[in-house]
Amino acid sequence: MTAANDTKQVTLSVPSMHCQHCVKTISRELKGLSEVVSVTGNLERKEVVVEYAGDALAKVKATLVEIGYPPAS
Repeated sequence: MTAANDTKQVTLSVPSMHCQHCVKTISRELKGLSEVVSVTGNLERKEVVVEYAGDALAKVKATLVEIGYPPAS
């Protein structure tokens, strides 16, 4: 289990997120990564807030690309 102080948080812009189904898909896939602690999607802002452990940011971004929701740079 990861201690709260060992985690990082990032807000990613996901312009291709258009509906609640998109939010659910992104959340499900990212939560499937062992390093991801939590995922919160904001459809109105087209953003995803991800709390993760270690150096998983590249893996989070790669997963978003793989599932068809590439984050904006």
